[in-house]
Amino acid sequence: MVYEGVDPVTGKDSYAVESTTDERAVQEIQTRLQAQVDRQRSAKTKAELGYVIETWLDQHDGEDTTLDGYRGYLRRTIQPHLGTVPAGKVTAKVLETFYAQLRKCSVICKGQPLVDHRTTQPHECKTVKHRRKPGRPARNAPPHDCAQSGCTVIECPPHACKPMARSSVRQIHAIISGALDLAVRWEWIDTNPADVAKKPRQEKPKPNPPSAQEAARMVEAAFEEDYAWGMLVWLKLTTGPRRGEILARRFEEIDFDELNPEPDDREGMLRLGDSYVVRSGRKFFKDTKDHQQRQNSIDAFTLAGLWQLWLMYVERMEKLGREPVRSAFIFSYAADNSRPCNPDGITHRFGRLMVRLGMAYHLHSLRHYSATELIAAGVDIRTVAGRLGHGGGGTTTLRIYTAFVPEADKRAAKLLAGRLGRPPQRTD
Repeated sequence: MVYEGVDPVTGKDSYAVESTTDERAVQEIQTRLQAQVDRQRSAKTKAELGYVIETWLDQHDGEDTTLDGYRGYLRRTIQPHLGTVPAGKVTAKVLETFYAQLRKCSVICKGQPLVDHRTTQPHECKTVKHRRKPGRPARNAPPHDCAQSGCTVIECPPHACKPMARSSVRQIHAIISGALDLAVRWEWIDTNPADVAKKPRQEKPKPNPPSAQEAARMVEAAFEEDYAWGMLVWLKLTTGPRRGEILARRFEEIDFDELNPEPDDREGMLRLGDSYVVRSGRKFFKDTKDHQQRQNSIDAFTLAGLWQLWLMYVERMEKLGREPVRSAFIFSYAADNSRPCNPDGITHRFGRLMVRLGMAYHLHSLRHYSATELIAAGVDIRTVAGRLGHGGGGTTTLRIYTAFVPEADKRAAKLLAGRLGRPPQRTD
């Protein structure tokens, strides 16, 4: 055993340990372990891991949304626990201990009593939202019994350990590994310990799509609220775009026939070329996730619904005394459809719809519904992948929706057997 110092994750003494049954090998092992510890103590650089990651992020060529996510992991998880550790002292043991701690508690509380604050802003941990009579609040409101009036107590709850998801830990591992790769290339350290550190295994995707009956209830309830909201839910179910992709759509991307605008029984196409993102106060458009434009076929009913949205937009513009433009966004809170809906606002609105219907689905579940219904109906994987915008020729689609492929396989078996008829029965 050779003393390495204090473990930066657990705060306990750490030792480099190796065992042998050959007494003659003891000196050789001790010399090797001592050399290993000496290399860590006299590393080529004193740069801390947090600084190395920041430097790597400045050099890394990635989407703005991806880099924002990486910086969030650095700020919330890596920096508080490993950010001040010199890069030369980060070992595979340190990383594996760090990952194991995250899988026990996402904030690595180490058993200490903490409070799960509801916001990162300065606040009172316990406040009361008083319930008063409707109307303008009086300055000197009379005292009342909060319990009898039904006032709401808002309080930050005591900390309860929640393990970090394997996928999140793997993301953190990818960030650290990429940063240490840069440190190796720049000759700050000799080797990258993340190359040999064991990371959590990848979780199998578990999509939870609604049933056809539940999807029908969602559509009906959404149309009851307003027509545009109903069409957004309908379009998510029937074409399966991502949230940002559907909000970035404009009327000019639908192939309405100018000479014969009424869809009747015609089918159409919806072009999906970019995605709308709101991140850290910034609003911008970016490429789709697979960096490819695609066109999804839409049926006559969907085309008719989108045409109604166009007519409603034209009517509003007439009231405003302005000319309608085909570049207007299909889904917008603005009267002139000059800007798309806020993505988070749409997610929150769908959450309220689910509460009203007594369901537990999220907005992305509508995308799962589109995929699983197509697979169950026997549509080939490449077509499903193309409609969803999955790259890899269907590999991603198969990985996510493997559990739903057997249903299509059963249909295929019945189809082949039905073409041949029934085999003859034995007569002996």
